[in-house]
Amino acid sequence: MSWLRRLRPDGFLLAIVTSAVLASFFPARGFGMTLLHGASNVAIFLLFFLYGARIAPREALRGLAHWRLHLTILAFTFVLFPLIGLALRPLSGTLLSPQLYSGLLYLCLVPSTVQSSIAFTSIARGNVAGAIVSASASNLLGVFVTPALVVLVMAGANGRIGLGQIGDIVVQLLIPFVLGQLSRRWTATFVTAHNAPLKLVDRGVVVLVVYTAFSQGMSEHMWSQVNGPQLAVLVGVCLALLGLMLVVTWFVPLKMGFSLEDRIAIQFCGTKKSLATGLPMAQVLFAGAGVGLLVLPLMIFHQAQLMACSVIAQRYARAQELAGAPAAEG
Repeated sequence: MSWLRRLRPDGFLLAIVTSAVLASFFPARGFGMTLLHGASNVAIFLLFFLYGARIAPREALRGLAHWRLHLTILAFTFVLFPLIGLALRPLSGTLLSPQLYSGLLYLCLVPSTVQSSIAFTSIARGNVAGAIVSASASNLLGVFVTPALVVLVMAGANGRIGLGQIGDIVVQLLIPFVLGQLSRRWTATFVTAHNAPLKLVDRGVVVLVVYTAFSQGMSEHMWSQVNGPQLAVLVGVCLALLGLMLVVTWFVPLKMGFSLEDRIAIQFCGTKKSLATGLPMAQVLFAGAGVGLLVLPLMIFHQAQLMACSVIAQRYARAQELAGAPAAEG
């Protein structure tokens, strides 16, 4: 029954949901909302500084020898996912409200996770080294690629997205990330040694962003813009999207001749979408646009991917144990 225990929502997601519920009933207003926006901007700057300080470009480049693996994963993350998101556009204004569809499209543009992609690849006895490089590269590139995709792809889905937000993107996302990279000579040892407490900082920033987004959404009466059937459709679409990507990321690499270990890494890295990166990015990219409902698809998809991949990873591990396969080298 260990797989059943893994289906429970993790503490991080529970904190996020609690923050959203609190904001729905006790939103910040007036001067409190102004202070909250300022605190969120500072927190997002700090978050992306820490992202830059953590990622070592030299280590990632050293692992790029397996370029077919990494290009395949990046193609799933930043090409196939966005194309599927665009193909779902007929849902906008029919089964889903335009804002929920915009959130679904945004979900398709964010980078992969790092920690869970690597963890599931390890549990499943896949190519852990490849997963580390690909997941890190996805987040490294995502700081630049996701905002660019939002500007290019979402202009048609949400009229509030345009080139005028480039300044906010540069100041709140790119500059702190670059400063973090430049600071690695002095900060790399510290962030490595204090990885656990700094993860709490990461999660605290995301929870703060969620509370800010839903507080703002309450002032815009966001829950009056969605109904139960639309939420049911959204959950169904997120589950279908995840199921489709799990199938595609397994059979396409199989046809391409990748080894079992590589296919495992591709599946777990190529199907993930990062809540920790996507939520703060949304606060910057969609400033003033009411991001509460817009980030809802990402929150649903995040929990679904954790539940599904927990079960799949353990099945792979058991299958390899029965076959007498040794654990993959990490």
